[in-house]
Order: sequence, then structure tokens, then C-alpha cells
Amino acid sequence: MAAIFPFTAIVGQERMKRALILNAVSHRVGGVLIRGERGTAKSTAVRALAALLPEIEVVADCPFSCDPHDPLTLCDNCRARYERGETLPVARRRIRVVDLPVSATEDRVVGTLDIEQAIKKGEKRFEPGVLAAANRGILYVDEVNLLDDHVVDLLLDSAAMGVNVVEREGISFSHPAQFILVGTMNPEEGELRPQLLDRFGLMVDVEGISDPQQRMLILQRRIEFENDPQAFYERWRESEELLSRQITEARERLPNVTYTTENLYSIARLTAELGVDGHRADITILKAAIANAAFEGRTRVTEVDILTAAELALPHRLKRRPLQDTARDLEALHERLQQAREEAARREAEQEQNGDADDATGEKKTQMTAR
Repeated sequence: MAAIFPFTAIVGQERMKRALILNAVSHRVGGVLIRGERGTAKSTAVRALAALLPEIEVVADCPFSCDPHDPLTLCDNCRARYERGETLPVARRRIRVVDLPVSATEDRVVGTLDIEQAIKKGEKRFEPGVLAAANRGILYVDEVNLLDDHVVDLLLDSAAMGVNVVEREGISFSHPAQFILVGTMNPEEGELRPQLLDRFGLMVDVEGISDPQQRMLILQRRIEFENDPQAFYERWRESEELLSRQITEARERLPNVTYTTENLYSIARLTAELGVDGHRADITILKAAIANAAFEGRTRVTEVDILTAAELALPHRLKRRPLQDTARDLEALHERLQQAREEAARREAEQEQNGDADDATGEKKTQMTAR
């Protein structure tokens, strides 16, 4: 197995890393599109994220990696076995990263049905495609802007519905298709249609780092990793395990995260002020804000969560206006996020100080009572 560069050792690119983490916490966020030049750690980050995620239990002999503990998401074959009362064999394995080649056809993506077998013998024989391999994993599409639009539509539909249904000549087969969709592209090679852009939950623009100190750090870490991958990983093991635990705990916390009517109004007001078309952005911001709150260890959505989500969910959904106006909107959003973070940090510091003061007062009263 090839050595994987540690996720926490990646220098900079904080927005890209946060977008990937939020999708790892909740697949409902809707995937992420990463736009940028080559050599900015896009594919490195995707594979490093997969290495962080906990192992999953699958039906051992199922090509679709069905969850043996969730009868509602079983493929047609596993569902039939389950209904017959069979005990589905269970195995554990790591999360997979499945690559989709740019030349992929529809049949290669969704799979194919053997019509002749179905007609002659009345048996459903399904040849799994890329979506089957990606179920409960990460589907990575490099240069997604060069894919056929129809294939991109299929990917996005499956990601949104969580199921892949193949129908041929009145015969159908379905299997779960719940995956984290990550697309990367270089804008210089062409753009995605706006309708397809909008279907990606989050979007991040990445650029090469210009700071000499950080560039030197990137170079140093990469050379150390190539010289001795195992020793390099050992130096980052503690931070990798910590982040892995945070993601696992965030997934467990996710169903308990709540939001208020005020939170919903804040999201609606923000998208209205920026002139965002449709309502998919509002929904995505809420889902990403919930995931961010869970990752940060909270059970209530805050303004910081909303602005963090908006910074990732809005760049590709702002109306096409002069470039300077769009950049100004994004910069204003970033400034609001910074102010909200500073305000949250100030309130937290005040609460800690008040807590210390209360503890001291309580201790003093106890001492006076004892006397």
C-alpha cells in the first residue's frame, strides 16, 4: 500500500481542509468542488482525509459495500437475502477513494444490466460501475470540468439521492450510492455550467502559497516524507489521531445539533443581501453550519458556524457581475467571519474569567463558613 501524506501536515489551504472535513462529518453537505492551479495539494488532501476516517462495517460479499446494520439502504440483492432471513456476513475495511477517469462513459459510471440473462432466465445480473465502488467512500473526480455534462449530471443526481437506479427495457436494479463527492478543476481549462456548479455543496478556490517561509516548509515536509514516509507519519501520528477522533465525535454529535429561527433568518438575510438565486445555497449553508458546529464541539449553531459555511457555500453561487464586485462581496463576508470569531473568542474569555471569579468567591464563602 502506498504511503499517504498526513492530512494535518499539509501547509495552509485551511478553507479546502475545512470543506473536506465538513463533508466527512456530514455527507448531506453535498460534496466540494476545488478549483485551482496544479500542485496545490488537492489530491493529496483528498487521499489524506480518507486515511483519517474510521473503518466501516460492510456486507462481506457485497460489491456495493452495503451497511449490514441498515436494512433501509441495502441493495436489491442484500435486501432479498435479508427478507429471506439470512444473516448477512460482516467485514471491516478502510474508506476507499475511487477515482473517476475523465473518459468515463455512462455505463462505466452507473453500471450495466444483462438484459439477455434477465429475459432468458429471469435473473437480474448487474455489472457494478464506479458508483458501486464509491458507496460509503469518497468519489474523486479530477478535471471534472472536462467530463461529459451528462455524466456529471448522473454523479450529482446520485450524490443528492443517495441511491443509483439503473433501468433497461423495463428491468431495474438499485443500490445505495452514498459518497463524498470531490471534484477538482483548473479554471484555465474551461468552466462548469452554472447549473452544475450550483449542485456542488461547497466550493473552494486554492492558489499556490506565496509566503517564502511557508513555501520552504512545504518543501521541507515533502522531502522528509519522501525520504522516510513511516518516520514522517510517526511525527504526525498524534495530530492525525486527534483529528480522526474529532471527526468521529462530530458524526456522533451531529444529530443533536440544534438551530433557532434566528439562525434561519440570518442565513436568509445573508443570501438575499448578496442576491443569490434559488434556495439551494440557504439549505447548504444550514447543513454545513450544523456540521461545523458538531466539529467544533457545540450542539447549537452560532453566527461563526453560519459565516464559516457561507464562505464555502457561496463563492460559486454569487450572481455573475464584474469580477471586482464579486471579490468585494467575498472579502466583506470574510471580514464578517473574522469579526464574529473575534467576538466569540472575547465572550469565551469573559465567561472563563467570570467562572474563575465565581469559583474564587465560592471558595472564599466556604472558608468563611468553615470558620
